[in-house]
Amino acid sequence: MTHVVVVGSGIAGLTAALHALDSGCRVTVVTKDALDHANTRYAQGGIAGVMFADDRVEDHVRDTLTAGAGLCDERAVRVLVEEGPARIRELVSLGVAFDRAADGEFVKGLEAAHSYPRILHAGGDATGAVIEHALVARLRSAAVTVHEHAFLVDLVVDGGRVRGVDLLVGDAPGHPGTRETITADAVVLATGGAGELYAHTTNPPVATGDGIAAALRAGAAVADLEFMQFHPTVLAAGDAFLVSEAVRGEGAVLRDETGRRFALDAHPDGELAPRDVVARAIAATMERQDGRPVLLDATTLATDGFLARRFPTIDAAVRARGLDWTREPIPVTPAAHYLMGGVVTDLSGRTTVPGLYAVGEVARTGVHGANRLASNSLLEGAVFGARAGAAIAADAGSALWPVPAGAPGRPASAPCASDEPAFTRTMERVIAWLAKR
Repeated sequence: MTHVVVVGSGIAGLTAALHALDSGCRVTVVTKDALDHANTRYAQGGIAGVMFADDRVEDHVRDTLTAGAGLCDERAVRVLVEEGPARIRELVSLGVAFDRAADGEFVKGLEAAHSYPRILHAGGDATGAVIEHALVARLRSAAVTVHEHAFLVDLVVDGGRVRGVDLLVGDAPGHPGTRETITADAVVLATGGAGELYAHTTNPPVATGDGIAAALRAGAAVADLEFMQFHPTVLAAGDAFLVSEAVRGEGAVLRDETGRRFALDAHPDGELAPRDVVARAIAATMERQDGRPVLLDATTLATDGFLARRFPTIDAAVRARGLDWTREPIPVTPAAHYLMGGVVTDLSGRTTVPGLYAVGEVARTGVHGANRLASNSLLEGAVFGARAGAAIAADAGSALWPVPAGAPGRPASAPCASDEPAFTRTMERVIAWLAKR
């Protein structure tokens, strides 16, 4: 029986684990913190998908390509969009209760750069947490071995193929932890991004880039590491806390410190322009204000307790900081949010090193280009996690290992800024250093 080790426990890793299990593999899941402490649980916005009769696959594809600034791999985008609805329905079957209207239909949400309100939410602004809970519950009920508080030190490579993982287990203050090696026929990296590279980030402390660093040391190709998306609206009071784009989707606007709405100066879509456009507009405005934050004005949404009902998590965080966003605008600033680049993969998660797969934020599938379309990240984790999980058993029985198209750069049809050798080497050193901290 094929044994696969999945490193990471967000939507991508858990989906890969469950699909590998369904394909007949023996599965071990390794995570550096508790099983449910992954970036997925912090995703407020939702998951995008063509789930409504008056939406179209071509429109979701176009929106994704436009947001990606022409640097997406269209083949990967089409896989994402075409297979996305099936993965969303799978989440529903696992118990994810997406918000529904009184008539039983899914509630539609609009976010930046989408031409249609195709975003599904759960628990108002707790979509990631609801999804993570359902996937963890399913995994706990399955025949899967789980190692929590286990840090990936390195991939075990023998004969040019990944054969397992080298872990540091139980490392904590006052406890040095122990080293453990798990051998496997395949390893799936689902370790997330590298948000902790930045002083201001929406990411939890576990997002330290260690999966990318381990892949680099194993000889895997990486690309697009320069494409870090900054979320435009993070509370600029107390610890960093993301204020979902869905708030702007509902009608909140951005103002400078004089009260002037400025986002329309940067793009006709104003607050719902692509994230990179909005983040730059905010940064430019802050520079004119000597670095002081801009203001997110949601006061027009305060009727009948709407903000607390629609965004309960955000409402609690805002009020915990002594702010009342029903009466006055709240201070926000951009912060590092999502890494579009990572370990180069094909459409089934295969990297350039035999036996090694990568899914989720650690992977560079080509879906996001230079700027991720809002709420495509959870969808990517579900779609490509499922694809990788389904491919592992078949790959283990074959002597062939397809090399991802265009490796070590982008597909031949698209340029790659990260082909600049000096820049790429610098990023590799930074990520490798961070993973060893």
